[in-house]
Amino acid sequence: MKTRTLKKDKVNIITLGCSKNMVDSEVLSGQLKANDIDVVHENAKRDHNIVVVNTCGFIDKAKEESINTILDQVELKSRGKLDKVFVTGCLSERYRGDLEKEIPGVDAWFGTMELPLILKKFDADYKAELVGERLLSTPSHYAYLKISEGCNRTCAFCAIPLMRGQHVSKPIEQVVAEAEKLVKSGVKEIMLIAQELTYYGLDLYKQRRLAELLHALADVKGLEWIRLHYAYPTKFPLEILDVMRERDNICKYLDMPLQHIADPMLKAMKRQITRKEIFDLVQTIREKVPGICLRTTLIAGFPGETEEDVEDVKRFLEEVRFDRVGVFTYSHEENTSAYELEDNIPAEEKERRAQDIMETQQEISLEKNQEKVGKVFKVLVDKKESGRYLGRTEFDSVEVDNEVIINTDRKLKPGDFVQVKITKAFDYDLEGELV
Repeated sequence: MKTRTLKKDKVNIITLGCSKNMVDSEVLSGQLKANDIDVVHENAKRDHNIVVVNTCGFIDKAKEESINTILDQVELKSRGKLDKVFVTGCLSERYRGDLEKEIPGVDAWFGTMELPLILKKFDADYKAELVGERLLSTPSHYAYLKISEGCNRTCAFCAIPLMRGQHVSKPIEQVVAEAEKLVKSGVKEIMLIAQELTYYGLDLYKQRRLAELLHALADVKGLEWIRLHYAYPTKFPLEILDVMRERDNICKYLDMPLQHIADPMLKAMKRQITRKEIFDLVQTIREKVPGICLRTTLIAGFPGETEEDVEDVKRFLEEVRFDRVGVFTYSHEENTSAYELEDNIPAEEKERRAQDIMETQQEISLEKNQEKVGKVFKVLVDKKESGRYLGRTEFDSVEVDNEVIINTDRKLKPGDFVQVKITKAFDYDLEGELV
């Protein structure tokens, strides 16, 4: 028996993919900790003997990263550096049968909803009373809060329903209780996440209840910022805009993935919305919440996309001027309805189109940033890097949006809110000094 096994088990959780996966890892680690098992996230010290890889299976690049990470951990195990390797998450849910044959060095595979089964492998009990207890992998001043699981949409390109199942909302009281626990632990900003926020409540309450949830969360004492991620544009519940305008601690920020603008592509993608309806919705959102920051994501290279479709996207961006845009290249996913179409655009061409769209947005982003020079913004300090403090305004989500470089001799700490006057603008970032 190796000496490593004689020590108390220490578990390292490696999380790949989206913030929803991150929350799942945090919940797992909270349960392990409650069962008196040592657990860490992304442990650089390598003083652990068990690894749990929480995988992503969304698109080709994510699947490749997940498989490479699993293989790396299995290799460490074969060299006696680890005792066990467990795999969970979306890739495992989707391809478990194939993966078990291909990578026999993994000790056990679990799907996306099998937390109690993972705990059994550690002789640990699932503690229902721990709902909302998590060991955060983010800095202590912000956290993601998942308000629902799964998705009922049938977008042609998307495999998420295959991996996460149908939409299931958490009750309002549970979400609020989780938020209160997070705030007590020092969290000041909560980012609401789901596969689709705007569907919230339909399954539980037979009507959309996101507006009511937002009011309840805005009442949580000490919660300074609430941010909304992943709103679906079709049948958008406009009442949430009234709450956003009325409540000071709800950020004037909305992440609403549109995926495309050209009508032929929207129809082929099964998005249930038209270019004109998107344009009208954006106008309504901006009228109801003046100064709101709108973020969207787009897909380049969907089967059948033409150069004219790409030009249409660029024209729309110039016309509507979103604050933040991300562009992904289309990934041909089996068991989606788009898989029946011919993936007829070469990878290099998809990349070129994505780059072309982002170059259009880059100019818009710079112009919008230049408009902020000379103005003062409330900024949340995230970290100190290379001797300078980096933070964000309410118009920026962590890791995906702009940062503010803060010039000051004052000592600041992550989680501080400060007033910053913007002195310089770059394509995607701002620079300023403390007021």
